Amino acid sequence: MSLTAVVRTALCVAFLLVATAWPVRAADREALLTQPGVYGTFAAFQMDHDWWDLPGEARVIAVAEVKGLIEQFSRNVVIESYLLRGLSDHADFMFRVHAHALSDTQQFLTSLLGTRFGRHLVPTSYFHGLTRPGVYVPGFPEDIKQALQVPGDAGAKSYAIVIPIRKDAEWWGLDHASRGALMQEHTEAALPYSASVKRKLYHSSGLDDFDFITYFETDKLEDFQGLIRALEQVKEYRHDRRFGYPTLLGTIRPLDDVLELFAR
Repeated sequence: MSLTAVVRTALCVAFLLVATAWPVRAADREALLTQPGVYGTFAAFQMDHDWWDLPGEARVIAVAEVKGLIEQFSRNVVIESYLLRGLSDHADFMFRVHAHALSDTQQFLTSLLGTRFGRHLVPTSYFHGLTRPGVYVPGFPEDIKQALQVPGDAGAKSYAIVIPIRKDAEWWGLDHASRGALMQEHTEAALPYSASVKRKLYHSSGLDDFDFITYFETDKLEDFQGLIRALEQVKEYRHDRRFGYPTLLGTIRPLDDVLELFAR
């Protein structure tokens, strides 16, 4: 076996060893992903052309460094990874980061960009939002409230879609009751798809150029299309000054899979 092959094998073993060390307590993770008052950031990146000119050993070392960095920050942030390459022209991959303090997310992303891997990343989108309790749900009829409590289809989903939304000035000029009536119609249109399309809302006003970041997971993209078509037909949609631009579509992948793809 040549020296180059030996080095490559040793680096791959080291990479796999680092991949097993990512201690995130289940309770902390669940709290960050489900509780209100948590900051969510969607950070999308493209790899520059110089990355692919690096020797294979250099790429393996670089992605192993990222694994170690994520382990280091795992006590304060929850990081999920998505592969966008091949499905989106906006980015190659994306991280969804949850934290109780947005400064923790900033520190992670700053450190990421300072790694060997990060020096070849071109940021294409940063979306920031805050999870909040349902603003209009308390005023909905009981049958809708109960329908919203029904769990969706079990199991991990394959696809993730991120759509930022900006409302018009007229929307914010409406009183709470008027907005609530429009959101009840919105919710009724969405309920038929709630089993197959999981969704999460982030409030972004003042934190970003958008008012909301909407996040979806599904195995059935045809149902997601049906959901969007249904929402485009309700009156609330007329107040969307911007819907998407960009829309990010990718597959939900373990971090190991995403980084291994770029280490090859």
